[in-house]
Amino acid sequence: MTTDFAATRALFDLPEGIIYLDGNSLGPLPRAAIERLDRTARAEWGQMLITAWNRAGWMDMPRRLGDRIGRLIGAPHGTVVLGDTLSIKVHQALAAALELRADRQVILTDSGNFPSDIYMAQGLIRTLGRGHVLRVVEPEEVADAITEEVAVLMLTEVDYRTGRMHDMAGLTDRAHQAGALTLWDLAHSAGAIPVDVTAAGVDFAVGCTYKYLNGGPGAPAFIHMAPDLADRVRPALSGWLGHEAPFAFDPDYRPAQGIDRMRVGTPPILQMAALDAALDVWDGVDMSDIRTRSIELSQAFIAGVEAACPELVLASPRDPLARGSQVSFRHPEGYAIMQALIANGVIGDFRAPDILRFGFTPLYLSPEDIRRAVEILAGIMHNRAWDRPEYRRRAKVT
Repeated sequence: MTTDFAATRALFDLPEGIIYLDGNSLGPLPRAAIERLDRTARAEWGQMLITAWNRAGWMDMPRRLGDRIGRLIGAPHGTVVLGDTLSIKVHQALAAALELRADRQVILTDSGNFPSDIYMAQGLIRTLGRGHVLRVVEPEEVADAITEEVAVLMLTEVDYRTGRMHDMAGLTDRAHQAGALTLWDLAHSAGAIPVDVTAAGVDFAVGCTYKYLNGGPGAPAFIHMAPDLADRVRPALSGWLGHEAPFAFDPDYRPAQGIDRMRVGTPPILQMAALDAALDVWDGVDMSDIRTRSIELSQAFIAGVEAACPELVLASPRDPLARGSQVSFRHPEGYAIMQALIANGVIGDFRAPDILRFGFTPLYLSPEDIRRAVEILAGIMHNRAWDRPEYRRRAKVT
C-alpha cells in the first residue's frame, strides 16, 4: 500500500471529536476548497466579472473536471463532462439509449436501484408515450431477465441501502450479447471502489460528485458516453451549451461533437471550483489502496458490531468483494439508534424502513475511528440510550 492516508486525512477540515461515517452520502470539506472558493469569488467573479468565462477558464471547467473524474472511473480522455444534477444526467443518458434502440420497448432495472433513477425512467416513459415498459426485478434476477426485448439495462453498481455490488463487466457483456445498451449509475462507486468503464464496455455512465468525491452539497453530476456512441447520440435535452457553436446563436440546434453535446445549461462555477479543489486530494491516491483499506475498515466494523451488538442484523453482503465501501445493519428502531449515535459523535445515516448505514472512506478514516465507533454503538445498544423521545422525532433528512 503506497497511499499515505495520514496525509490525505490532513487535507480535510473535520470537526473535532466527530467520527464521520457518512461520506457515502456527503463528503466532508476539503481544506483547499475554502481558499479556492474565496479566490473564485473574489479574484475571478469579483475582479474579472463576465470576462472570467474566458480569462479564468470557466467555460472549459465541465470538460477539464470531467477528465479528472474520468481517471477515477477508467474513462478515456474527452468522454466525461460535468453539469446539472444526477437525475438530469440519468434522463439524458436513458433518452439517448432508448433512441439508439428504437425497435425495443423494455428498460430493465432492479429493486435496489436508487428511486430517483426509477422515477426518471417512469417520467420519460410517460413523456415519450411510445409504449416503453419499465421492468423491475430483484437484484439476483437481473442476469436472467436480460432478453432480446431489453433496450437498456439501467443499474446502480452499488446499492445505496446495503452496499451490494453488481458485476458491471459481466452484466454489461450479457446485455451486449442480447443487443441491449447499458446505463450505469456510479454514485456509490466513483471514488469508493476501482471502476473501469472502458474495460467493462459500458455504454453510458453517470454519477454525482458530492459523496466520495467530496465536491460539496449540490456539486454537479457527470456523464460518460462510450466513444463509439458519442457522435450518434441526439440529446433529448438540447441545451445551448450542448450546441456545436453556442455563441453563434443559431435558431436551430446542432449537437456539438462527442461528449460536449451532453452539456445543457450554464455550469455552476462556484460548485465546480470547490470540486476542482476536492479532486486535488486524489492526485496521489491509488484506487487499489483505497479498496484494500476500505475492506480492512469495514471488516473490522462488522466484526466489532456483531460481537458487541447481536441485536443488529447485517444487511450488507458478508463477502467484502460483493459490496462497495459501505456497511448496513438492520434494526426495527434503526432511526432512533442512528440519532443517538449522531448525538454521541458518530455520524452515519438511516434508510427506510430499518437500515443503519455506514460509509468507509479511507481518505480520512483510521482503524482507531472504527474501534471507537463500535465502542460508542455498543454502549448505546447496551444501555438502550436510543430509547428517548427526542431520538424518535423524524427530521426532513434521514
